[in-house]
Amino acid sequence: MTVVRTDIDDRVAVVTLDRPESRNALNGELLRAIPEAMARADADDAVDVIVLTGADPAFCAGIDLKELEAGGLDFFRQGGVGRPWARTTKPVVGAVNGPAVTGGLEIALHCDFLVASDRASFADTHARVGLLPGWGLTVLLPQAVGARKAKEMSLTGNFLSAEEALLFGLVNKVVPHDELLPTATALAHDIASGDARAVRALLASYERVLAVDPERGLALEAEAARAWNPSRAGSTAGLAAVRRDGR
Repeated sequence: MTVVRTDIDDRVAVVTLDRPESRNALNGELLRAIPEAMARADADDAVDVIVLTGADPAFCAGIDLKELEAGGLDFFRQGGVGRPWARTTKPVVGAVNGPAVTGGLEIALHCDFLVASDRASFADTHARVGLLPGWGLTVLLPQAVGARKAKEMSLTGNFLSAEEALLFGLVNKVVPHDELLPTATALAHDIASGDARAVRALLASYERVLAVDPERGLALEAEAARAWNPSRAGSTAGLAAVRRDGR
């Protein structure tokens, strides 16, 4: 059973996280499949733009707490640290179809820009499960919503609705749920209609400029995550409480 689907049409690859029964929670298989799927799409000469989404009802619910409880330290050896996938040369449009939580929020933040369904919501619950982010959240979330709002989100674990995410600049637009993929793919086709080499050069220029200071931030966050998270992997009481309470 595949946990990531890729469909290619007219220069656009739609990459879909496909564990709907688990709200696309990040287990070991999905942690391995995401960077592989993104790398294949980036290397495919038939693709100019990547759209990343989730199978309903969620975009990504974050870490699979059941597998984390069972796997402990081994869980953290399955995924990358610093980024959920290697930097792509092609633009990535995020189509957020439902909740994007913790690691799912980090996945969304690594997209170049976001279109949200009116069913989308966003939260950082790392502190609630006793973990620290390792995919760049403390760099990318303040860039998106400002430092004060980012701290509020991370320290409280409270959710932003789609409309609040639009207000704070986390997403570019909010559309009715059934218009999400058509809207995201239309934007992807707008990008693909440009000169592909110029698009990639311009994207690389943005990445270089934006990474002047954040790259150091990514390294510092990853260092903190490596030091903290394995020691907390066996802390089952907090994880069980989150599973019981649903947050």
